[in-house]
Amino acid sequence: MNMQTTDAGVTRALVRAVRDIRWEEIPADAREVARQCLLDFLGCAVAGSRQPLAQILLTEIAAREGSSEATLVGRQERCSRSTAALLNGAAGHALDFDDTHMAMGGHTSVPVVPSALALAETIAANGRSLLEAIIAGVELECRLGRLVGGEHYAIGFHSTGTLGAFGAAAACAHLLNLDEDGWLGAMGLAGTQAAGLKSAFGTMAKPLHAGRAASNGLLSALAARGGFTANAAILEADQGFLATHAGAAPSVQPIDEFAGRFLIRDTLFKYHASCYLTHAPINAAARIQAEHHVDPKIIDDVEVRVARSLLKVCNIQSPTSGLEGKFSLRATTALALRGEDTSDLGTFSDARVKDPDLVALRDRVRIVTIDKTPQTRARVIVTAQGRQFEAESDSGQPASDLDLQRERLTRKFGGLTSPILGRSGAEALARAVLEAEKVTTVSELMRMTVSR
Repeated sequence: MNMQTTDAGVTRALVRAVRDIRWEEIPADAREVARQCLLDFLGCAVAGSRQPLAQILLTEIAAREGSSEATLVGRQERCSRSTAALLNGAAGHALDFDDTHMAMGGHTSVPVVPSALALAETIAANGRSLLEAIIAGVELECRLGRLVGGEHYAIGFHSTGTLGAFGAAAACAHLLNLDEDGWLGAMGLAGTQAAGLKSAFGTMAKPLHAGRAASNGLLSALAARGGFTANAAILEADQGFLATHAGAAPSVQPIDEFAGRFLIRDTLFKYHASCYLTHAPINAAARIQAEHHVDPKIIDDVEVRVARSLLKVCNIQSPTSGLEGKFSLRATTALALRGEDTSDLGTFSDARVKDPDLVALRDRVRIVTIDKTPQTRARVIVTAQGRQFEAESDSGQPASDLDLQRERLTRKFGGLTSPILGRSGAEALARAVLEAEKVTTVSELMRMTVSR
C-alpha cells in the first residue's frame, strides 16, 4: 500500500493509504478474511431481510420506485442500486449479528459490503474487484477509526454510521477507479453526510445507520465521479470531521503506524446474536454453567465486572423487547446462565426477554465497572447458596486459525440462510462466496442470494 504523506493533508494521506490496493499485493490471510466478511454479511442480510424493519423499508421506499436495477438480498423484489445499498445494509445489521473491529470501534462490513455489492452488480464488476473494494473500504474506515480515537464513540457517535460512510465511499471509489481528486471528493461528500447516534441503540434506527452509510457512500462516489464538489480536506478542515466529531487534532501519525498492514485480518466475528460487548460476559457465564451446572433457581447474586464505557453501550437495565435485550448486559448474562442458546435468533424474541424466570434472574445481576479494563474483557462471579463460581473472558482477540473460523462462519451462515434459500441454495451460495475471486460478474453471485 502506498503511504506517501509528505505533500498531503490528512484526508489525502488516508486516501493514499488504500487507493492503490490490488489483489496481487494482498496477503493470503487478508484475502481469506475478506471472503469471510462477505459470507458473514450475506448470511446476516438474508436472515435480516425478514425482520420488520426491512419490510417497512421495502414497503415505504423500495416498492414505490419501480426500479429493477439491483438485487435485494434474500428477496425477489428489486430496486435502484442506491436503495439496494440502503435496504441490504439495514437488513445486514437488523439482527446485530454482523462482524466488528476494535480499530474502527464499530461494524466494518455492514456499511462497506452492501454499497460495493450494489455498485458492482450494476457495472458488471467481477468478484476479484469486489473483494479488492471491500478490503479498501475496511482498511480506510479502520485507519479513520484510529484517527478519530475513542472519544468519537465515547461522546455518542455510532461509528458504523459515521466512519462507515467513509468506508462505503472508499469501496465504491475503488470500484469506479476514481483518480485521487475523485477519491477526495467522495471523502468530502461522505464526511458531510456521516451520521449515527448511540442513543438509537435498541431501536430500528441503529441498523438504519448502516444502511444510510452504505447508501450515502455509494452516492458520494458516484457524485464525485460526475464532478460534484466537496471539501477535499473534510477531515482536517476548520469545522471539519475531526474537529466536530471527535475534537481530534489532525495528524497522519495514526495512518503511518499501519503502513503495510492489512487490518481486515483483525476482524472479529459474532457467534452470539447480540451487541459484541456483551460477548465476553456471555462467554464467561456460559463457562461457569458448563463447568459447574449451577441451577439458575438457586443463584443469589451475579456480579459482572466490565469497563465503564460499556454502561453507555449495552446496559439497558430492564429490556422489554428482543432488540433491547441484545443491548442488556444483565439480560444476556442471565440467558447464558440459564443455558440458553445465544446464537439462536429466537432467543432474542420479545416473549423470551420478558419471561418471568429470566427476568427474575436478570434482576439478580449486578454490573460493576473496573478501571483500566479493556472493553472486550469481563469477569462474572456467581454466588449460589454460599458458594462462588467465577470465570473471565476476553472477546477482543482475532482468530489465529482461519480454517476453523471459516468452518464456524459457514455453519453460522447455513443456519441463517437455509430457512430462506433452502439448504442446497445456502450451500451453493457459501461455496461461491468462499471462491468469490473466481466469479465472472457480481450479478451471478447476487442472483444466488434471492429466495426461491
